[in-house]
Amino acid sequence: MRDKARTNSFIAVWLLAGLTAVSAAEAAQKKKNEKPNIVLILADDLGYSDLGCYGGEINTPNLDRIAKQGMQFTQFYNVSRCCPTRASLLTGLYNHDAGIGDMTTPQNDTGYRGYLGKNTVTIAEVLKQSGYRTAMTGKWHVSNTIVQGNQPDQMKWLNHQAEHPLFSPADQYPVNRGFEQFYGTIWGVIDFYDPFSLVEGSTPVKSVPKNYYHTDAINDKAAGYVREFSKTGQPFFLYIAHNAPHWPIQAPAEDIDKYKDTYKAGWEVIRENRYKKMVSLGLIDPEKVKLSPRNPSQMTWEANPDKEWDARAMAVHAAMIDRMDQGIGRVIKALEETGEMNNTIFVFLSDNGASAELSDKYGPGFDRPGQTRDGQKISYATDKTIMPGPQTTFFSIGPAWANVANTPFRLWKSQSLEGGVHTPMIVSWPAGIKAKGSKTDQIGHVMDFMATFIDVAGVKYPKEYNGNAITPIEGKSLVPVFSGKKAPGHQALFNEHEGSKYVRVQDWKLVVAGPNKKWQLYDLSKDYSELNDLAAEYPDKVKELSGMWDEWAAKHHVLPKPSR
Repeated sequence: MRDKARTNSFIAVWLLAGLTAVSAAEAAQKKKNEKPNIVLILADDLGYSDLGCYGGEINTPNLDRIAKQGMQFTQFYNVSRCCPTRASLLTGLYNHDAGIGDMTTPQNDTGYRGYLGKNTVTIAEVLKQSGYRTAMTGKWHVSNTIVQGNQPDQMKWLNHQAEHPLFSPADQYPVNRGFEQFYGTIWGVIDFYDPFSLVEGSTPVKSVPKNYYHTDAINDKAAGYVREFSKTGQPFFLYIAHNAPHWPIQAPAEDIDKYKDTYKAGWEVIRENRYKKMVSLGLIDPEKVKLSPRNPSQMTWEANPDKEWDARAMAVHAAMIDRMDQGIGRVIKALEETGEMNNTIFVFLSDNGASAELSDKYGPGFDRPGQTRDGQKISYATDKTIMPGPQTTFFSIGPAWANVANTPFRLWKSQSLEGGVHTPMIVSWPAGIKAKGSKTDQIGHVMDFMATFIDVAGVKYPKEYNGNAITPIEGKSLVPVFSGKKAPGHQALFNEHEGSKYVRVQDWKLVVAGPNKKWQLYDLSKDYSELNDLAAEYPDKVKELSGMWDEWAAKHHVLPKPSR
């Protein structure tokens, strides 16, 4: 009898322990479910219409699936260039207030210091304090660049013929701005097969494996972080900042081959096909959003003597996006296999419009290598005699294809017309967005992510951090939009980058862009492609809005600009 009693006692204890373990696990899961995970993915120089779900012919099934299970924004704004957008996105501020008014060269000016100042906090810093695990992969590009004292030494460094411990001041690295883990590049421009400024944590990665491709590495490391963090019972914030499809256009041959014939149809045909698809998808109203004239328009595709090269260049651009989507699929798979997808806010957007830059004309120097690690010369041939795609080339798609990538809008990266500042933006949150596959025309801005994420996490934006006073947040939460409600949004939005600028109030937009440095006025409710300048017709509106821009510029450290 005593043995039986002892056995029953053991069973009771075992059952109680099991119940306790189950209840503890349920409690931990319930606690976690109160705060969603956040995966924020930023592409680099992706055009508004490049993705399949935004009208493009590029194969992006994983991002298209995210759009179908979530929400697409049709009026979302970036800051028209790489590092200013990143500064605004990470801090919830206008980029000048964050310290990056143009690029990352240090200047003795509050708005142009070239790094995230002590008056800022990053999303990672805020969420980390509330129990989030934090990690980042990819392109940082919001810190001052350390350069060598002369051109020969700089080129040796870029060519992996010399080593130096720091690419930026150590206190400006991601691991010192809230990210527990980081794998990626500190600088902006890279060789996709052997990136310069690649670090893990704060340690330089001195060599990469054979068959390395940076887009794959970024996504695979991110998927690994998902699997690691999912075991902790804590919510996590993961920021994946892709370098693709920024120049140099480089991609694996098997991906380029998928598009070898696609772009032989030429600029006009691809652009018109994208516009028609955007209309059919319900992304644009053809009565309000016309297809803007081609720019540059001097040459037709039929008369183009470099058809083969140009078709190949766009094929490489498409391959880079295709490859990025493949890797994002592996991140999604990691979220699904760990049971995290349902309560994960999954965001994808671009840092600016597609780029019209001709990188071959820059030549080697500053952040552009002259040869590979094993001594092969890198071509910057301007005569289009060398086909783009492999590691030994440093080319870009140029203005004609950038105009296609930004269909239906005008201009491109660095400019304040819609082609420069308008971004595709997709949000999925199975547990929080009920209107799956919906589209919203509510206006948003990259600085809204901070407000949105602290809203869903139940966190307060700090007034002080590490003993420093923090600039009040400028962004507005997008959470009401996720619920199908009307968000208060911004009464006005502003921008300035290297002289290009705009102010938008409701549907009025006053803008300076391109070679014409005069204010142009557009009614976006009727003319979202910015084709009909109304400045001469409404001088009082120009005066009113330009005055608002002047006040904003003075308040937010835009003016006066420092002299270099």
